[in-house]
Amino acid sequence: MTQIRSLFATRLYRASLSEHGPAVDSAELESSCWSIAEDDEAGQEWCDANSYPGYTSYASLTDLPWRFPIFAALVEALDKHVAAFAEDLEFDLGDRKLVVEDIWINILPEGGTHSSHIHPHSVISGTTYVSMPEGTSALKLEDPRLGFMMAAPARRKGCREELKTFVYEAPSVGDVLLWESWLRHEVPPNMSEEERISVSFNYKWE
Repeated sequence: MTQIRSLFATRLYRASLSEHGPAVDSAELESSCWSIAEDDEAGQEWCDANSYPGYTSYASLTDLPWRFPIFAALVEALDKHVAAFAEDLEFDLGDRKLVVEDIWINILPEGGTHSSHIHPHSVISGTTYVSMPEGTSALKLEDPRLGFMMAAPARRKGCREELKTFVYEAPSVGDVLLWESWLRHEVPPNMSEEERISVSFNYKWE
């Protein structure tokens, strides 16, 4: 009998941030992102020097949970989501655990984009969404086998999600997305006139 199975799964975790608690006030989180962006002169200078559209705290502030209680509460909630995802992935963590390594703010204006990339020194990466105005960009995820497909024909339009070369995940405010850090991803141009605000993070094994 013919058998066709799907092997080497790529997992994507999506949940409401509040699902595992504690509750994080979304309005306070958004106002904190704006306040930090306005005060972070080093971050603004880095964005200008590197032609980064909008604002990111990635290269300037490495201690958001220490500086701002709202980010400490956010990490407390994210820890539970990452633990649930690690369980689904059946990681054997031994006597070590996954802990937050970096957490940073992203504010993308109209036309702003974040080019395709991976997070090579982490185990799990993700984003939680603070402001997603109508018409803003989804997260674009790339099949990790793409570079090996060589002479393969294109997939038919409307093929099953597990066979797509690219998957576009459109999260809502308050959602958290998690993926293994080797998964290539990008943020296409923000087509909304309003800013797209998110908080991204990496978890390492230690």
